[in-house]
Amino acid sequence: MNLAQQLINGLVLGSGYALVAIGWTVLLGAARLVNFAHGQLYMLGAFVAWAVMHKLGVSYYLAVPLAVLALGLLGVLLQVMMLPLVMQQNLTSLMIVTLGFGYVFTGGASKIFGGDPQSFVSPLTAASIRFGEVWFTWADVVTLVGTLILFALLWLVLNRTRTGAIVRSVAEDPKLAQLFGINAAFVYIGVFVFECAAVALGAGLVAPRSPILTSMGFDEVILTFVIVVLGGIGSVGGSLLAGFGLGMFTALFGALVSPAHTTAAAFLVLLAVLVLRPGGLAAK
Repeated sequence: MNLAQQLINGLVLGSGYALVAIGWTVLLGAARLVNFAHGQLYMLGAFVAWAVMHKLGVSYYLAVPLAVLALGLLGVLLQVMMLPLVMQQNLTSLMIVTLGFGYVFTGGASKIFGGDPQSFVSPLTAASIRFGEVWFTWADVVTLVGTLILFALLWLVLNRTRTGAIVRSVAEDPKLAQLFGINAAFVYIGVFVFECAAVALGAGLVAPRSPILTSMGFDEVILTFVIVVLGGIGSVGGSLLAGFGLGMFTALFGALVSPAHTTAAAFLVLLAVLVLRPGGLAAK
């Protein structure tokens, strides 16, 4: 086993995991909301970018921003539809509604795009960089660097700006925030739009690593859930740490034991962490 290569693979996998999970982390931490259609939004982001590339002949570098824009607009529509439940903080109903949206998105996408795997190719994956026996692609570099930059900017916004203070105040007590003149509905819409746009960006960078399927959203929901819970509900830093940790674990376990059992092993690790640290890795 090439240990150095597996460590590189783990870093790349981890950055992709964290990038896909960042939107749900913010939604839970900054707005105290849930979205069980998160994985299906990832799937839609990948297929929108793929369709724009293959049906309209647009380059990958423009297709991904267009997918981010499209998912952001979808986020506005979805949040406006769910706004009464959001303002009531009716989490049970939101879980059911977003789960229903997930099934609708999967069924609709299969009708539009078909059920066969599609090849979503990024030019960044074609150019590789090699140092001796270790190699990686420019897509890996962009994903890793982009994830670190996005997490750093998000942490700064949430913890060092007035915007972040407003978002946190709405998360703590939306009714009290409104008494101080804060438009809670606007904040909720903004956070949900960020989630949708961020997951589309994650899809644009991560999905080209393998063929895309309209059914892949359910796997992404499970993966994202593991990262969010493992890192600590709503913790930006914890989510990043959990993403890298899961990526390293997946790469090393797959190389040393078997790739077929990595998901089961990851859940065993999750259970062990939650027994020892019920609040996740970020718990104090």
